[in-house]
Amino acid sequence: MSTETSDRVPVSTTGLEASPVGELPPVGEVPEFMHAQVIRQDRFGDPSTAFLPEVVRTPEIGPDEVLIGVMAAGINFNNVWAARGYPVDQISTRQRRGETEDFHIGGSDASGIVYAVGSNVTGIEVGQHVVTHPGCWDADDAWVLRGRDPMIAPSARIYGYDTNYGSFGQFTRVQAHQVLPKAAHLTWEEAAAPTLVGTTAYRMLHGWAGNTVSEGDVVLVWGGSGGLGTQATQLAKLAGAIPVAVVSDAERGAYAEKFGAAGWINRNDFGHWGIPPLVDDAAGQKQWTAGARAFGKAVWDIVGSRTDPAIVFEHPGAATVPTSIFVCQPGGMVVICAGTTGYDAMVDLRYHWTRQKRFQGSHGTNDVQAIAYNDLVVQGKIDPALGRTVRFDEIAEAHARMGRGDEVFGNVVALVGAAAPGSGRD
Repeated sequence: MSTETSDRVPVSTTGLEASPVGELPPVGEVPEFMHAQVIRQDRFGDPSTAFLPEVVRTPEIGPDEVLIGVMAAGINFNNVWAARGYPVDQISTRQRRGETEDFHIGGSDASGIVYAVGSNVTGIEVGQHVVTHPGCWDADDAWVLRGRDPMIAPSARIYGYDTNYGSFGQFTRVQAHQVLPKAAHLTWEEAAAPTLVGTTAYRMLHGWAGNTVSEGDVVLVWGGSGGLGTQATQLAKLAGAIPVAVVSDAERGAYAEKFGAAGWINRNDFGHWGIPPLVDDAAGQKQWTAGARAFGKAVWDIVGSRTDPAIVFEHPGAATVPTSIFVCQPGGMVVICAGTTGYDAMVDLRYHWTRQKRFQGSHGTNDVQAIAYNDLVVQGKIDPALGRTVRFDEIAEAHARMGRGDEVFGNVVALVGAAAPGSGRD
C-alpha cells in the first residue's frame, strides 16, 4: 500500500460539525470536521506554544487504512521534537513526499473505537475497541516484499511523528496492520499509555539475534522511572533477567522498583558523564575511568556479584553512551533508541572492539514484535505504568514538561474522546 494522498478517498461523512472535545458521534458516523492539537511551522519552538487547538477536516483513508475515533492519546518525546521542528521539520519532509497539508497532528499512541475501514481491510470491524502500534511502511516497498524486517525498510515511518493525523485529534488514520485489540481490563487512558514505549522496548530487548535478553542477564536501564524504563524493566523481569535502574533521586528509584527493578543507581552520585578526556590527557583519563569503574561497581553491589550488564538499555545518548560501552560485559550489547541528552555521543573504541561489544541502534517495531508485546498487555503481564492523565487542552504543556525532563514517572496520557478518567473497561 502506498501512503501517497492520491490513494486516499473521503470516508462517508455525516456532514456534521466536529463533536465537542470529550465526546464522539455515534459509532460509524464520521463528521466532516474534528478538533485536533495542531503544530504549524511558524510556531516551531517551545512545545507549550507550538501546539494550538484547531478544527480541521477529518482525514481521508485509503483501501488498506482504518479510521479510529480516539478516546485517549499517549504523549511521547517524539512530538517534543516535532514541536521544535528539530532535528526534522516533519511538515516540510512530508510535503517533499507529495503530501499537501501544512500542519502536523502528532500522537503515536491511541486507544479508541474503529469508525471506518478501507475497502481492502479484513478482520477489523467498525465498533471494535483497539489500540495502535507505531510502526508503518509501504507494503509495496521492495525491502518489505523480500520478506525483510519492514521497520528497516526505506519507507518505514513512526506513526504520529513521521506521519500526519496522529492521535492528538478526535480521529486518527492508521494502516490496518497497526491495529491491535485493546486489553479489556484497561481503561482508555491505561490502554493508550504504553504501546509506543513498550513495543520499542520489546524490539530493543528481543529483536537483535545474538543479544536477546535471557534468564540471568543483568540489564542496565537508563531512565528507569520513565515510560521507556518501566516497560524495559518489566520485559526484562518477565524474561528472568535482573534489571537495574538508573535514576536521579530516591523517589524515582522507588518507582522503578515498583515495576521490578532489582535496585537503582542515582546518577547524581557520579560526575564523569559525557565525552571522556582525550587519551593524551592522562590525568583526565584516570579520573574519568575511576568514575566509570565506580558506576560499574554500583551495578555489582545491586546484583551481588561482579556481573556486568549483558544489555544496556540506552536512550539518553551523548551524556551516557561512553559509560554504557565501558560497563557492558564483553560480547554484550548497548542498544539505543534515542538521544534525549544529545546525538553527538563519543565512544572510546578500546572498550568496544577489543571486548567485542555490540552498539545497536533500534527504532520502532514490526508487526511480530508489536503483537507479542500487546499479547503480554492483554494477558495482564505488563502494567501500562500510567503516571499522569491530562486534558486535551493540556497536551502542549505536557510536551513542554517532558522536554524539560519534568515528566519522570511512567507514561502520560491525554483524554480525547473519553470525557473522564477511569472509563473504557470492556
